[in-house]
Amino acid sequence: MATYEVQVATGDVFQAGTTNSISITLVGTEGESAKTKISHTFLTNCAKSKIHCEQDLGPILLIHLYKERILFEDAWFCNNVCVTSPLGKVYRFPCYQWVEGEIPLQLREGTGKTLSDEEYGILKQHRRYELEERRAVFRWKTFAEGWPLCLDVDSVEDLSSDTKFSYIRAKNFHGIQTVQIYRMAFMGFLNKHCSWKSLEDMEKIFSKIKRRNTVPKYVASHWSKDTFFGYQFLNGTNPVVIQKCMELPDKFPVMQEMVASFLGADTNLRKEMQEGHIFIADYEILEGIPTGTINGQQQYIAAPLCLLHQDSTGLLRPIAIQLSQTPGPKSPIFLPSDHEWDWILAKTWVRNAEFYIHQIIIHLLKTHLFGEVFAISTLRHLPTCHPVFKLLIPHFRFTLHINTLARSVLINSGGIIEKGAGASYEGLLMILKRGLEKVTYVSLCLPDDIQARGVSSIPNYYYRDDGMKLWTAVASFVSGIIDFYYTSDESVQRDAELQAWVKEIFMNGFLGRESSGIPSSLWTIAELKKFLTMMIFTCSAQHAAVNTGQYDLGAFLPNYPSSMREPPPEVKGRYSLQLFLDTVPTVATTAQNATSLLLLSSTLADTRFLGQYPEEHFTEQKPKRLIRAFQERLQEITEEIEERNNPVELPYNYLNPKQIENSISI
Repeated sequence: MATYEVQVATGDVFQAGTTNSISITLVGTEGESAKTKISHTFLTNCAKSKIHCEQDLGPILLIHLYKERILFEDAWFCNNVCVTSPLGKVYRFPCYQWVEGEIPLQLREGTGKTLSDEEYGILKQHRRYELEERRAVFRWKTFAEGWPLCLDVDSVEDLSSDTKFSYIRAKNFHGIQTVQIYRMAFMGFLNKHCSWKSLEDMEKIFSKIKRRNTVPKYVASHWSKDTFFGYQFLNGTNPVVIQKCMELPDKFPVMQEMVASFLGADTNLRKEMQEGHIFIADYEILEGIPTGTINGQQQYIAAPLCLLHQDSTGLLRPIAIQLSQTPGPKSPIFLPSDHEWDWILAKTWVRNAEFYIHQIIIHLLKTHLFGEVFAISTLRHLPTCHPVFKLLIPHFRFTLHINTLARSVLINSGGIIEKGAGASYEGLLMILKRGLEKVTYVSLCLPDDIQARGVSSIPNYYYRDDGMKLWTAVASFVSGIIDFYYTSDESVQRDAELQAWVKEIFMNGFLGRESSGIPSSLWTIAELKKFLTMMIFTCSAQHAAVNTGQYDLGAFLPNYPSSMREPPPEVKGRYSLQLFLDTVPTVATTAQNATSLLLLSSTLADTRFLGQYPEEHFTEQKPKRLIRAFQERLQEITEEIEERNNPVELPYNYLNPKQIENSISI
């Protein structure tokens, strides 16, 4: 007689326990146990039981969990199962999912294995069965032509329980949304389809939210200053657009005499370019984008070019702005020496262009949509036991829910973005399509992107500095995990599941565009490590960098206008404060956008920050040690950032690991 001890752990989530009957079967190399009921009256925490077998079952490979209703269906969230053999060997079976209905759930022992490492036919069969089930659930569909493919569901109600927000997170999300809508309505903003009366009035949008108004107040005091305008190219919500300018494009004919007084003594534009002090932001992607109307009023879009200069103190300032891609008499080059409101308005048109590039390309496309592609392909091609699945799955938590919700209310036709932006719905679709056509692998890999844009030495670039520390920390963690499971480049090449996974990402995420440089196959351990580092960084740090500061920097309307109600100026000298107020969004549009920005940059309940892995998908000791080392390095980075931020009036904290979520979940 062989006796096995079984311990079944229920998850610590809302209504995780069950009143249904739970039973288990053990499957070993030498036989299978009888189906045995787990002793409990109401399974809410941890249940223990003993299973008596006529003989030793050999190494335990699989378990079958059965949930059978007693009076009614009652879902159960299972954390894990531990089985102790008669000789004291412990087998751990990670689960971390909802068990629903009465279909038996098969779990395999938690050791990470690639397909070529499998010794037993029954486990190979289990891999195939698990992936077949997943592919039936996680199917692809096209949301819009020229966009990455997405999950084939119509609403969050169609999602599986394991991909939905947890109860407390959903409650928190909808609670914040409801409170802000009522607040804006109570203050009378939502029905005011008119211009703001003054700049000071705009501060009422955020002045009552005490815990979130420190940075917006700073923005309201500094938004018109050239140094703050330049600062945001480095540390704002879109810190990835500027690049070093070694030669001016023909379409932007800035002359030495135009900018000489802004460069300082004993220098000139050519010299400053040669010394790497001139930078450019080009919004060509917005040229010709169709515009729409808001409450019947026509809106406008510009495709500006902005030239910036890094002065001897390291500060970045704009020195020339052109509001179209075609120079000429009707496209003047605006300068800091122009009339105050001419120059402010020119900068505001650039900030409006930033809104589109940031929201549609840098935020939506390059974090949310790519993160969804990574998640779906992982679920479809990598079984639970695959080491890459174990590594990545915490970084996809709630991503499918937030993206499905976005397609239902945010980026759909008639959705929140269309109602508050100057581009028509067709224009918004076109911006993202154009953005995808220009995406490169280099742009997704921070060290390569910094080098390609020529911004490795510009000072006060906290996004770069903090981001590089995080990239290095993630890369070190990934390297340790991959070295533990892959022994050679050949082991990567012969991993059929891995190759199918990366191929599908290339085809469905990047539409098979070879010029992107995105790999369609992986040939070396080094290539695999870099690809995984990019994915984890994208789903955590990069999303935090472009998401968390949205309300901080966008609550004060002139700094982040979503639409412009007057066309770009074709002559200088006509603008005033009143014309400025009549150009930027109305009171109602401002309120709607501020409500969305506050919600989407909030830290919700049930958040897991970077490096927090309460679900132990890895059961071996080496990966666990690597996780602890990763967490220790993240703590060091936190301390370094907080020490730097301590005396700073406007601290850059968006890449503090304490504020970075593991996944794209908001």
